[in-house]
Amino acid sequence: MNLHRLKPLTMAIVSLFATGPLLAADGAEEPAKELAGMTVRQVRPTVAVQNPSPQAEVTGEQARQMNVVNTEDIVKYLPSLQIRKRYIGDRNAIIAARTTGTVQSARSLVYADGLLLSNLLGNSYGYPARWNLVGSEEIDTVDVLYGPFSAMLPGNSAGATILMTTRRPEEGVEVHARAQAFSSHFDLYNTKMTAHGHQEQGSGSVRSGNLSISMLATHLDSYGQPMSFATASKATSGSGGTPVSGYVIDKDPTGAPRVIVGAYGMDHTVQNVGKVRVAYDFSPDTRLAFTFGEWRNDSESRADSYLKNAAGQTVTTATNSSAILINGQRYTLTAANFAPTSSNTVNRLFGLTFDSRIAQDWRVESAFSLYQTPTDISRSASNASASGGTATFGDDSGWNNVDLRAIWRPDGGKAGHMVTVGFHQDAYKFVSDQYSVSRWQDEQSKTALTSANRGRTSTEALYIQDEWKFAPRFSLIAGVRQERWKATDGSIYSTTLGQNNFEDREESGTSPKLTLAWQATPDWNLRASLGKAFRFPTVTELFQTEKKGSTTSISDPNLKPEKVFAKDLTAEGAVGNGVLRISLFEEVVEDALYSFTDYTNTSRNQNVDKLRARGAEVAYVAPNVMRGLDLTASVTYVHSRVLENELSPETVGKWMVRVPDWRASLFAAYHIDDRWTASLGYKYSGKQYNNPDNSDEWPDTYGGNSRFSTFDAKVSYRVAKQVTAAFGVDNLTNEKYYAFHPYPQRTAHGEIRIDY
Repeated sequence: MNLHRLKPLTMAIVSLFATGPLLAADGAEEPAKELAGMTVRQVRPTVAVQNPSPQAEVTGEQARQMNVVNTEDIVKYLPSLQIRKRYIGDRNAIIAARTTGTVQSARSLVYADGLLLSNLLGNSYGYPARWNLVGSEEIDTVDVLYGPFSAMLPGNSAGATILMTTRRPEEGVEVHARAQAFSSHFDLYNTKMTAHGHQEQGSGSVRSGNLSISMLATHLDSYGQPMSFATASKATSGSGGTPVSGYVIDKDPTGAPRVIVGAYGMDHTVQNVGKVRVAYDFSPDTRLAFTFGEWRNDSESRADSYLKNAAGQTVTTATNSSAILINGQRYTLTAANFAPTSSNTVNRLFGLTFDSRIAQDWRVESAFSLYQTPTDISRSASNASASGGTATFGDDSGWNNVDLRAIWRPDGGKAGHMVTVGFHQDAYKFVSDQYSVSRWQDEQSKTALTSANRGRTSTEALYIQDEWKFAPRFSLIAGVRQERWKATDGSIYSTTLGQNNFEDREESGTSPKLTLAWQATPDWNLRASLGKAFRFPTVTELFQTEKKGSTTSISDPNLKPEKVFAKDLTAEGAVGNGVLRISLFEEVVEDALYSFTDYTNTSRNQNVDKLRARGAEVAYVAPNVMRGLDLTASVTYVHSRVLENELSPETVGKWMVRVPDWRASLFAAYHIDDRWTASLGYKYSGKQYNNPDNSDEWPDTYGGNSRFSTFDAKVSYRVAKQVTAAFGVDNLTNEKYYAFHPYPQRTAHGEIRIDY
């Protein structure tokens, strides 16, 4: 049966996904609850409490019933969300939400315990959130907010805001350990291989009185399938060449014929994470916490040529002339087609949070974070066996954030107001120097500087927001955010373009927000939200023009900030044993910031004059919908169009890039008894395009963006009170699908967990 032919609404009509229960009041803690042999207490962030956006939630307990290796796996069944994850350990796991695609990393935010993990140096597949600095084993809850309707959040929240909260230690000692192994068979073109790996993760805490210490250690060793495939182009001149076999005749996403000659980007990544969080409770209402985390990643990426000469020898540009003969026709190979690469990065996070109820009516919250990359080196060989190549250094890049807010509830909340005033400041610094090297694996053998990119951006913001309960069943949330953005010290150097220094820039924006909420019945809430937001250009959108490995980035220092105008109408209420949410939404974006990537792996940043996305989302969550069965599901429809685009008029009337028309998800967990739990997950993504002109009508090929339906399953067995074993399979039907790059095929997981 072809699942693609089934209507997504039909697939999801049985049950519809996910919004969590109403959040606790400001500063309140939910009652403690038992979870897998431990006691946890949920503490919700104020941003979630006072946010007027549609919301969804997943808990750490639910995550344990899924196939979760990396932290981003936890949100994979939430409404309208898609994570572009090409293999286990993928460093570029990008979020896509209702109206955003998997190349718009700067239109979503990820926080952990109030500290920003989003990498807002750029807006593309290369700038994912730093998920690795949170262990999946330490998660208590994950709240997701949709849309830019809170004055407390910047315009980067237009897609989604993910708020991760880790477990707060209880008195005494708590230890959790998990060992995992996974294996994925991959069969595409002439690549047949098994990608495998393992991960060990330990987390624990100790609390004595007011002092608590939490720790995390993770080790991941993972191999990935090819991320890209090499092609040969027909020669326009010359004669002769090496007759070859082993190639694959294929079609590109536009339906044009092409020749696949090999695979590359087969990554072997080793990642190590260490984190410590020290907190002191001066009183039940005052807490200071310090966080330090370090994530190290070492990776090597290899390539394979499919080509063989008459003697059966492998053909690359290093062993033969770049000219080859296929069916008597002359083709040219690119030197970088089969070149290996490697990288080493060290990422460090320093964070300090403080919150206190300073009076009956006042509470203050603050968060300070610093993100450093003391090591960031990537290397690329010039061809398959050459000693030379390039090395790129980004060691001095990083960012810092400051968030200060005060919450005032006059007369202890009896006056019907909750007023939040706040200040935000951030600063981003980007440095990228590329050198030629005589020995590509040795960055110390650098010779000439070939390119250099520099730049800084910073933002300062003031905001105020008031939640006013002006009638017994009515409340109004009104807010405004005033921002000032600067771009400074921008420069680009290359051997071909020379040195270019750019003038400093400054922009400002005012973002009003308004939400009206009505408690229509004891069981149903209605909420209408309007919001304007500014998403300012990132430093790499402005100042990164360079070739790195097989990828070329082209920036534009004159990019304008994008302006988002969002609307949402949501009804939420009790249905049966669960909560149903129905949302209608519209988003209009002027001067939308986009990075378009073509088949040559060249990305270009530009403003698109006007975009519009309209849609509907239906979500349902029912814990214990029937005895032992927990059910969450969702279905989303989006109609997106380019309305105006002076730079590329051929795109007007076309679908927005990488925004599918339909999305659906389902997750069901059945607690068979006290020892056995079985779960089933489902994801659907509909038609979408990678080319701005929608010319890629052949989606199920490398470079295309597929429709897909995938099923995942997991069975867990509690061996003893504190020991659980599990086995799971992702992509049960072995669906072959693409988001430009191929996604993993059928993958088996085994794990054992100890909770003490």
